[in-house]
Amino acid sequence: MKGIRQLADYLDISIGTVSRALNGKPDVNDDTRRRVLEAAEKLGYVANQSGRSLRQGATNVIGLMTGSDTQAVENADNFFLGVTDGLQSVFSTHNLDLIVLPCPAEEDPDEYLKRMVARRMVDAMVISSTSRIDKRVDFLKQTRLPFVTLGRTGSSTDHAWIDLDFEGVARTAVARLAAAGHRSIAVAAPDTDINLGYIFLEGYRKGLEDASLPYDEKLIIRARSSEQGGYHAASEWLQMRPRPTALILIYELMAIGLYRRLAEVKLRAGQDLAVIGFREGPSGQFLEPRLTSFRMSLRDLGVSVGKTLLSTMPAYSSFYPQQPKHIVWPMQLIPGDSDITNLQSR
Repeated sequence: MKGIRQLADYLDISIGTVSRALNGKPDVNDDTRRRVLEAAEKLGYVANQSGRSLRQGATNVIGLMTGSDTQAVENADNFFLGVTDGLQSVFSTHNLDLIVLPCPAEEDPDEYLKRMVARRMVDAMVISSTSRIDKRVDFLKQTRLPFVTLGRTGSSTDHAWIDLDFEGVARTAVARLAAAGHRSIAVAAPDTDINLGYIFLEGYRKGLEDASLPYDEKLIIRARSSEQGGYHAASEWLQMRPRPTALILIYELMAIGLYRRLAEVKLRAGQDLAVIGFREGPSGQFLEPRLTSFRMSLRDLGVSVGKTLLSTMPAYSSFYPQQPKHIVWPMQLIPGDSDITNLQSR
C-alpha cells in the first residue's frame, strides 16, 4: 500500500495536486484527476483517514437517518437494503462511508438528529420518513450541514429532495379502476403525519376528479403501514355499507394482511374486491391472485439520492454539475389479477 508521497513521486507532480485531485477539488483539471485516480488504484493507495479528518475537520462519513416510527420499520421490507446499495455505490467512488442511523421508536427524531450532529459523526445526512412539517429540515438548514431528504415536506421546498411519485401512482390507480367501471373506490392511507400520505390523497382526489367521481372522506381508511394495517383495512371495508368495489393500498405490505382477512370470510381479491397495491415488493410475488402494483429500481433511486447529496457538497459538486436538486421518482404500473372483478354479476 502506498501513501500520498509515493503517489506524488510516481506521477511526478506535487503532493498538493494529488491531495486536491483525490478530494475532488475543482481547481484540478479532469486529465490530472483521472491520472491520479488511476494511479491510486494501481498502486493501492490508502489514505490516512484519521489524519485527514483531523486536518480537514471531516469524517468522510455520510449518515442515513431512518424513521423513528415503528411503522416505518415494519414497512421497510427490502426498501432500505436496495436504497443503501445504490448509495454506497456512489459514496465508495469518493472513499466515503455510509452509516445507518436508526432513530429509536421511543425517542423524538428531532432530538436524535441534533445529538448525532452535535457529535460530528457525519459530513452530510440523508433523512427519510419526512413529516408534513419536519423540523429536522429547518435544523439542518440552520447548521449548514449538507443534506438531502428522501421524501418531501410541506414546510420547505428550497432544499434538495427526491420523492416517489405518490400522486402519479394514486391518479393512475384511480384511472385504471374507473376505466374498468368502478364508481366507489376506497383508499387505505397512513394514520400518521407522514407527508407522503398527504401527497397520495391529493393524487387520489385528483384522480377521482379526472374520472368525474365524487370525493367521499368515508372511503378513506386509516391504517398502519404493515401487514396488520392491511388486515385492519380489509376489516374496515367489510363493515362499509354499501361496500366500495375497489381499494387502493398505499403500502405494499398491506396486501398480505388484506388477502388474509378476505380469505377468513371466504372472499377474494380480484373477484369480490378489486385491489391495487403500491410498490412491487418481494413478498407480493407470492400472492394469489397476483397483485397489480408499481415497479421501480431501488438501487437506481439510491444512486440518484447519493449523487444529489454530493452535488450539494462543495468538495464533490464538480463531479455532478447537472444533477437536479428536486426529483419526483417515476413508477411503472405492473398489471396483475387483483383488480379484475366482474362488476356486472353483482
